[in-house]
Amino acid sequence: MLFKEKLTSFLFGPKKEDREEEPLLTEEEQLPQEDPGTPAAAPEDPSQLEIPADHPIRQLHDLRRRENGPLPAPRLHMDEDGVLPPELLEKEKNRLQSSLKSVCGTRLKAAKGRTRGKHSKKKKAEAEAEEEPLILDARPWFYLSSDKLYAWMLVFPPVGQGEELTRDMIYQALAAQGISYGLNTALLDRAAHDRDRYFNLYLVAQGKPAFDGRNGNIVDYFPRELQRTLEVDEFGQVDYTALNLICNVKEGQEICRLIRPTEGEPGRTVLDQEVPAKSGKAVPLPKGRNTEVSEDGDALLASIPGHVEFSGRNFQVKPVLDIDGDVDFSTGNIKFVGDVNIKGDVISGFAVNAMGNVYVGGVVEAGGTVEAGGDLTVAKGILGDGSTVIRAARCIFAKYIENATIYVRENLQTDCIVNGQIYCDGEIQVCSGRGSIMGGRVWAGKRVSASAIGAKSEVKTSVALGGLPCATFEREAVREQLRELNRDLERLENQLDSPLKSTLLGKARMKLSVAELKLKQLDEDLTASKENLKDQDSGRMECGVAYAGTEINFGDEFLRLRQETHQCVAKMVCGEIVLM
Repeated sequence: MLFKEKLTSFLFGPKKEDREEEPLLTEEEQLPQEDPGTPAAAPEDPSQLEIPADHPIRQLHDLRRRENGPLPAPRLHMDEDGVLPPELLEKEKNRLQSSLKSVCGTRLKAAKGRTRGKHSKKKKAEAEAEEEPLILDARPWFYLSSDKLYAWMLVFPPVGQGEELTRDMIYQALAAQGISYGLNTALLDRAAHDRDRYFNLYLVAQGKPAFDGRNGNIVDYFPRELQRTLEVDEFGQVDYTALNLICNVKEGQEICRLIRPTEGEPGRTVLDQEVPAKSGKAVPLPKGRNTEVSEDGDALLASIPGHVEFSGRNFQVKPVLDIDGDVDFSTGNIKFVGDVNIKGDVISGFAVNAMGNVYVGGVVEAGGTVEAGGDLTVAKGILGDGSTVIRAARCIFAKYIENATIYVRENLQTDCIVNGQIYCDGEIQVCSGRGSIMGGRVWAGKRVSASAIGAKSEVKTSVALGGLPCATFEREAVREQLRELNRDLERLENQLDSPLKSTLLGKARMKLSVAELKLKQLDEDLTASKENLKDQDSGRMECGVAYAGTEINFGDEFLRLRQETHQCVAKMVCGEIVLM
């Protein structure tokens, strides 16, 4: 370079032909650009797509800007109106990002087809003279959701002398892709003439989702599970009359009603293809004993008056025996296959035996006997004389228990126990009212809870924990039955031969065999329970105060309290009884 040229270049810059032509930038584009190495900040709008700095759509946008001047930045919103479910947006964003990058890359490659590689000025001029100008028409591109229920459109601008977007272009592209259902024609017509139609994402079609039919259902008018717990009021008292274990029903009364399933409603994709729908599943009416189905098949009715109970998978109606007064000489002993509702007392010397629940509105007097195949509620308490025996296959609720022997398979709740013999496979709760256990023996398989155990007079009060107390008692009863059956069998064998003898011997041997099997099962259950007692925290005693003289048993382990202990918790730890 000559000195004159160097000086001119220094003073006035390089010649025009030596400078590369730079496009004019808009005010918006003159702002600092994002660093390509830095990820773009996440948009606040969850429907907006993130566009990295090196995305091909940015290069296509820059190419259009250079050819036609200022151009708004790309707007890629999947749901500008906020009508799409968030889970759909979350699911489709990544798919759309991947598809968009691929199609933009292809479009960019085609747009740059005329400028491959770098050439010298001479070669560049020769190549441009030989090469025909590149012409790319505007192109509508469509993206379909994975379920084909939504379609979005993005329009790429023309390149070179390519044709601008027209309405016919859009509809021809729709037809080529088979998109014909749920079109937003107003939006499509507007997009064809919209000033900012390029590099904008439009939701142009929405299909109709399929709706599966609702499954059939059962509306119950009676509870399937009774709540057998009594609440303690603010004064520490319990209303034992409010348990309501007997759900009375009249003959012909509805027990439950069937809600039939509905048919599914098929949908439609944007490709005008049907989306199948599932019909709801039918459910059967839970029909049990003493129930019938209504004529229309939609309701379960009681066929007899009685007590509704859900057992297993069905509703059943048990007959209910109502005794308006006492169980005494006017009624005699009660033996009933259903539930018994006694408004008065069970008088001394009388017995009540029911296969269902038993409710006694008064007291069970000394010498009375009550056996319930379900729950037993005695609103005013059990006043025994040592000979009173009470049994329940489920729970017992009583105001108080005094001088009575109790066998209960599940839980027992009362205000006070005095000199009782209690055998409970579940929990014994004596926390309401006085909340005291004084004298006698209580044996619970799981837990004993009381406000006070024992007395200041150091009356002997025994608390046994763990095992299966009722099963232990039942085993002794079965052993006694076996002894009686063996005596009967021996007596029959010594009689003279006769047809009657053969019949009686067969029945006696059958009973003996059943009793032996039952005894064997009980022995196995008790052995397993004893082993669990050694290995697990299977029993626990909790009380506000335990007085001196209280005895605690865990299996073969024994502990006698020598002094009054407050906030006492007793449990088995490493084979020893520990007070905490």
